[in-house]
Amino acid sequence: MDDNLIVKPLRNLAHYYVHLLSRLGLVKFTLSLASLIIVAALAIQMLFTFILTGSVSQVDVVRSVFFGLIITPWAVFFMTVVVDQLEESRQRLTKMIRKLEKMRSRDLELNKKLKENISLLNNEIKVRTRAEQALQNTMKELRQEVRIRQQAQDELEERSALLRSFLDTSPDLVFYRNKAGIFSVCNRAMEKLTGKTEPQMIGLTPMEVYDEDVAHFEIETDQTVFASDESMTYAQWLTYPDGRKAYFELHKVPFYSADGNRLGLLGFGRDITERKHYQENLEKASREKAEFISTLSHELRTPLNGVVGLSQILLDSPLNSEQRQQLQTIYISAVTLGNIFNDVIDLDKLDRRRFSVAKVPMELPSFIHDLEHLSTLQLEAKKLVLTMDYPENLPTWVETDATRLRQVLWNIISNAAKFTEKGGVTVHIRVENRSATACELVFAIEDTGIGIPQDELGKIFAMYYQVENSRQSTGTGIGLAVSQQFVQALGGELTVTSQVGVGTCFTIHLPMTICDAEVINEDDELPPLHLLLVEDVELNIQVAQTLLEKQGHEIQVARTGQQALDLVEQNDDFDVLLLDIQLPDMTGLELADKLRARFGKRLAPMLALTANVVNRKQDYLRHGMVDVVRKPLSVKAINKVFNRLFSLDANTEERFDDALQPEKLSEDGILNETLLDEFCDALGADGMLQNVELFERTIDSYLDVLKSNLVAQDHDGIVSEAHKIKGAAGSVGLARMQYVANQMQSPDLPAWQDNLNRWFDELCDARQQDIDVLRQWLNQ
Repeated sequence: MDDNLIVKPLRNLAHYYVHLLSRLGLVKFTLSLASLIIVAALAIQMLFTFILTGSVSQVDVVRSVFFGLIITPWAVFFMTVVVDQLEESRQRLTKMIRKLEKMRSRDLELNKKLKENISLLNNEIKVRTRAEQALQNTMKELRQEVRIRQQAQDELEERSALLRSFLDTSPDLVFYRNKAGIFSVCNRAMEKLTGKTEPQMIGLTPMEVYDEDVAHFEIETDQTVFASDESMTYAQWLTYPDGRKAYFELHKVPFYSADGNRLGLLGFGRDITERKHYQENLEKASREKAEFISTLSHELRTPLNGVVGLSQILLDSPLNSEQRQQLQTIYISAVTLGNIFNDVIDLDKLDRRRFSVAKVPMELPSFIHDLEHLSTLQLEAKKLVLTMDYPENLPTWVETDATRLRQVLWNIISNAAKFTEKGGVTVHIRVENRSATACELVFAIEDTGIGIPQDELGKIFAMYYQVENSRQSTGTGIGLAVSQQFVQALGGELTVTSQVGVGTCFTIHLPMTICDAEVINEDDELPPLHLLLVEDVELNIQVAQTLLEKQGHEIQVARTGQQALDLVEQNDDFDVLLLDIQLPDMTGLELADKLRARFGKRLAPMLALTANVVNRKQDYLRHGMVDVVRKPLSVKAINKVFNRLFSLDANTEERFDDALQPEKLSEDGILNETLLDEFCDALGADGMLQNVELFERTIDSYLDVLKSNLVAQDHDGIVSEAHKIKGAAGSVGLARMQYVANQMQSPDLPAWQDNLNRWFDELCDARQQDIDVLRQWLNQ
């Protein structure tokens, strides 16, 4: 602090000194300084002298002036030196100041740049701060996404493990094969079946996993699924490593990626061996039931028909009133029993899906008269009155199944009589919506019986239903159920209304076609024809030859396609060529093509003989056939075709449908009764028995050859031999054997190969039994 107090005045004095020197100049400044020093020295001298002596003399003044003059140069020199040094210091200081100013300018510029840099740095820091914040947010989101993905991955693994657990614990087969047919995934059930683990299965093809036959079939079904782009279900026998066989129902579905590209197929298989055994047992039980009903039909119908017939005869003889009443009771009881038995037979047909209706022309007034006569007898036994109410302008001829309609009306009238104690039964018949060719017949059967409660009306048509707490409830309880089935099959409707204590009314609405009484004669006499029969089964040849020769035709036989070509080459006067579709050396269609190519327009008309029901007309027309006849040959069918062919029957439409209409089978399904009736009319029972003997002699050899083909797994041989058996069985009317053989000759059926042994056993089991039933039928 003290140094500053001293230095600062000196600095100011020096500045002032330099300022004066620079302002006055050196001479003026020197003189002024000298004068000042002299004055100062004089003043000081005089002051000190006066103080010390108390007076001032002249000498003191002179001495002071002289001292001032002496010291002034030295003072001036000293001051000049000082001033020079100060000037130099000033100049240096000025230079330094300039430098400092430059430095300050640079500092200011640097400071400005520094501020700019600091600003940029601050901005960058802010940007980096925001980026860091964004990075932190992104990292947070990434961690969240990783956590979500990890959670999803855990859930996916859990679901995959759960799905894998489901697949492995499932008893069903599950597998996946890609488009190349290579296994990629399978479950534990598949591992047990193949004896290979999943890692071992991956990369293998069916040829490396299954037996050759199974592998080929698997590849074929895979190709079918890929070609059709649809799922496929079939049944197949598969073998476990220990040799155990199981019957699997396999289901294959095409598998696609998310963008719709097909990747391969998924396969599922369920062991249905027990179901198959159950089905076989069920079929066996059904056959045994059919055999029982067949036996029952034969054993009961004959004596029952005797009772009914003899009762009718006796009723027409002289009887007293008591005898007539008793005999009427016997007659009605026998007829009722017969109808109950018919219900049982019909129930069996419905159960086996063998039920059908055949609509033919029926004389309506005659039908009503017969119904009235039979119903009157039944109601008179209970002293009830039957009233028939119908208009006079009923159509004379209508098309319907008279047998089924009669059974329905008889069932309803019988029920009405059963539940009616007083009064009677009225049958109202009316015609509605009549036109020139069609109408609707309405049958209303009304009784005065006990009636049916309203809450029971919905159950009245149920199978085995009977009114509760009614003493009249006797019988099987199936009559109305079967009747409703019949009415529906005829295209009609059966309804019921009732009031307890007043009575019940059953109403039947049936649409019918009005037709003429004249029936087209399909058996017009034909001129003798020269026919070529191309057939290789001896029994079929004998039957066809016998039937056709009895019609007056001349027959030549060719047993192969080549023989047929040679015979047509040698004889150009054949009227018709009858070609079997399956021959030893070629098919009938191939033979037709060769005949057309060789003989052209000179060729006689060709008819196809087939045991297969083929409804597509173009299948035969494409090969030059003019018509088709179903085997075994029917006199009506062959005459109808000949009539059409030679313009004896103007109605040439629907030839294929007529030729292939199904035949009426016996109630047990063993015999083709329609065909047997025609054969017996044409050949007689003795002639048919001879054919049966021929069939019995040849069928064993056919079965032996078929068995050897089964052992050798010769599929073509199996089909060929089964075709022969089918034709031979059909030629003697054995419908059941014909049906089983048809299955064996149809390799396109599902699980065909797996069922061959069972079908063969059925043929062997049916052989003697069906022949015995046929002989018994012929002897009757």
